[in-house]
Amino acid sequence: MASKNRVLALLFAILGALVAAETRAAEPGPAARALNLNTASVAELETLPGVGESRAKAIVEAREKLGGFKSIDDLEEVKGIGKAALEKLRPLVTAGPRTPGGAR
Repeated sequence: MASKNRVLALLFAILGALVAAETRAAEPGPAARALNLNTASVAELETLPGVGESRAKAIVEAREKLGGFKSIDDLEEVKGIGKAALEKLRPLVTAGPRTPGGAR
């Protein structure tokens, strides 16, 4: 009986490890989630924390004024985005190429 319990415990441990590994593999990494500031629509920008419709529109206007973001730091040109907001957004965005189909 004790050996059956050990076998069952081992099977549950293996199953738990497999489920945990599968869950981690299904989660996209930061690069997959990065929103390209140079191609994102207002609606896409609104998915970012702290970015509502007016701030998303301001980001698009700044992008057009600057001819595109060369760096994520260029977000500081947008009214309402200071250092604290920039640091929250930094891992979620990229200043990639202006071609559609680039990073999300």
